[in-house]
Amino acid sequence: MLWCESLVLKLSQQIIKTPVAEDIRQLVMSPNQDFLAILTTHTVHICILPDSSHLSSLESAPPKPKFFTIGSTTHVTSRSAVVSALWHPLGVNGTALVTVTEDAVVRIWELSTADRWSFDKASLAIDLKRLADGTCLDQDFGVSVSATNKGFSPDSFDMEVAAACFPARHSGNWSPMTLWVAMTGGDLYALCPLLPKKWSPPPTLIPSLSVSIVNRSGSTEDDPDASPEERLLAQQQLQWMAELDKQEPKIVEDTYEDAVLEVYTRPEHPGKVPRLQGPFEFEVNPEDEQDDEVELKDIFVIGQGVNTAELMLGEDDDLDDEEDAGLSLSVICLLSTSGQVKVCLDAEGVEAKWLPPRPLSSKFKPLGPMSEPPSLLVFQTFDTVKPAELTSDSWPMFSQDPASRYSFYVTHPAGITHVNLEPWVSRLENELGEESEAGAEFRIDLLVKGGQGAERERVFTQPRGQNVLAAATVIRDRDIGHLLLSSTYSQPIPIFFEAPELELATTVREASVIPELADEPAPEPAWDPRPLFRPSDYLNLKNAIPQWHELLRSGKRRALLQQEVRLSPVTLEVFTEGHKVVSAQVFQLNHAVAELFRKCEALQDELKDQLVKASEAKKKIDKITGEDSGDDEPVSVDMLIRSRLAAARAKQEELVHKMEIVRKKMGRVTTRELSDKEKAWAEEVRVLETSIMGEEIDDGSPISKAKQPWKRFEEIQALRDSLLAQAEHLRKAAGEAADDVPATPAPNVKIPAEIRRAKMAQVMSLLDRESMLVEAVKSRLERLTVG
Repeated sequence: MLWCESLVLKLSQQIIKTPVAEDIRQLVMSPNQDFLAILTTHTVHICILPDSSHLSSLESAPPKPKFFTIGSTTHVTSRSAVVSALWHPLGVNGTALVTVTEDAVVRIWELSTADRWSFDKASLAIDLKRLADGTCLDQDFGVSVSATNKGFSPDSFDMEVAAACFPARHSGNWSPMTLWVAMTGGDLYALCPLLPKKWSPPPTLIPSLSVSIVNRSGSTEDDPDASPEERLLAQQQLQWMAELDKQEPKIVEDTYEDAVLEVYTRPEHPGKVPRLQGPFEFEVNPEDEQDDEVELKDIFVIGQGVNTAELMLGEDDDLDDEEDAGLSLSVICLLSTSGQVKVCLDAEGVEAKWLPPRPLSSKFKPLGPMSEPPSLLVFQTFDTVKPAELTSDSWPMFSQDPASRYSFYVTHPAGITHVNLEPWVSRLENELGEESEAGAEFRIDLLVKGGQGAERERVFTQPRGQNVLAAATVIRDRDIGHLLLSSTYSQPIPIFFEAPELELATTVREASVIPELADEPAPEPAWDPRPLFRPSDYLNLKNAIPQWHELLRSGKRRALLQQEVRLSPVTLEVFTEGHKVVSAQVFQLNHAVAELFRKCEALQDELKDQLVKASEAKKKIDKITGEDSGDDEPVSVDMLIRSRLAAARAKQEELVHKMEIVRKKMGRVTTRELSDKEKAWAEEVRVLETSIMGEEIDDGSPISKAKQPWKRFEEIQALRDSLLAQAEHLRKAAGEAADDVPATPAPNVKIPAEIRRAKMAQVMSLLDRESMLVEAVKSRLERLTVG
């Protein structure tokens, strides 16, 4: 909660200025930390936060993010005030905003920077006053735009909204989709299930709901004493889950974490508008009952944990998630104007409920409201503010503590109080888990009367006279630590807490470094951190002497200013009053100036220490770089830079010269690629060379598979010898036969001269061609050898 004329967010050295003209009352950050909702009394503005890289930018001009106005015709000054703006925990990438106005109207805005219409029209609007009187699903529970009657009515008085709240995203059962609405008069309502049109549940939500709905439907069907309302509720929940099971979820990337999200569409049956549950009755102890009227200001709900044992029933693996572990009941904390905190337990559990459908026949009447109204068990009531610190215009608020699920902070104009519920949460969970004939209500009552309640500690007390204190924001980061941040009109209020868990994690991380480096001593810090100094506010206060002088000039003693100073009682009275004004002003100024002077003297000493440490660091650096030699003449930094530049230029010129030489050589050596004909001719030359030299070819080519010429020549010689031997044998056999037979003359065959000349010319041309081919091959081989 911030009250100011305009918002100025200091992020490192960057400033974000908003175009909001009215007083800013609330700031709500989106779950993915990319949107910031800025609330005034009647308007809601959305700031698209710039990227974190702007924090380290050297630009002096502040960033100019985009701003959108939610409902330019809906949330205006002529309509009801906006009391709460909540980011829906199941919205896709944290883009679903829920606004609740003072006249009990709930609107869901599904924002998209690519669609400006999403900022002007709500995707779902519900009037809780109409819904409270509803009897069937077919009725219109929307907001009447033309309604301008603002006269008195019981609903407008009893259902004046004070605050609203959603449980955390990782809560169990129906908690993440349950909107709790607290009224100013003390009534409490619940709206479940309240979902945007597109929503993304955590991985364990739908399976746990499916198990719960199936068990409820089975037990209702087997119970003959079940009422018609219970049977209708089981049927409606089963219909809702069946429509959800038919959907194929759309997979999108999570913009905040390195994960994927499953996006579902809101089921349209039994209906998109749930039933309004409430007002809840508070079951309190006699000693806690109070007759005074309570005016609620804020609500904080801690959802129940996920029942992993029921979810993983029959599975071999166990689902261990510390984030989902918690109490099996929802805890509702209510905060009143007087700083009183009421801690309630939802023993029955809020489930999804819808109104009955319109009957098809006029014989049957629609089911009315539930016979037994829902109730909450008041576990503890305590005060965070003393009676002397109460103010009539206070607005206390809750702030979540990231260190624990069951702890929070209460900010009141009187101070900030830390409340821890963990002392009784674990014991209560053990009591609820045990099976006993006494029952859970009896054991809870014994635990309440045992005296073990919440732990309270005042961490900051506001000085008297100042009644403005912004709601605390708690940051728990590895680099920053555990920080609580608040502010007043004049100064911020930072409070740092010890975080032993973070220190232990840092120690473990440092122990996992390289062993050789772990033995070395840690370097000394270059500077010691000092506390932030803020000059006294008295130095900026307006001087009271001119105002007193003006009062004296316009008062009944104004005649003394025009006369000489005379000793008289009136003059003594004037001097006494002036002395009081001057002494009070001078005393405050002297104290502030003395404090500033002491701080300036301390800064001089700190500056000397820093100069000494800087000189020692310079000596260490010179020793490492080798510039601490005292034998050589001192050389200026400019000369060193110039010499390094000259050496670099000479080296560059040498490299350029070498590169040019290499480039010329490569240009001469490099030739174009051989053509297909040249490659074929080279292969032919290689084959010929192999044929002449008599070398084997092992490359598997078809030429190498044929016999070489010299081998063929040897075979021909062997064949010739065998043929000659056969011819000689035949000749001898023929001679012996000729001796017996008389000889006959051999035929005389004559060949024409033209044929002999043609054959001889053909032989000579072939020889010339072969000689030319041999000469060409020889010359080409010589050129290749030379090249």
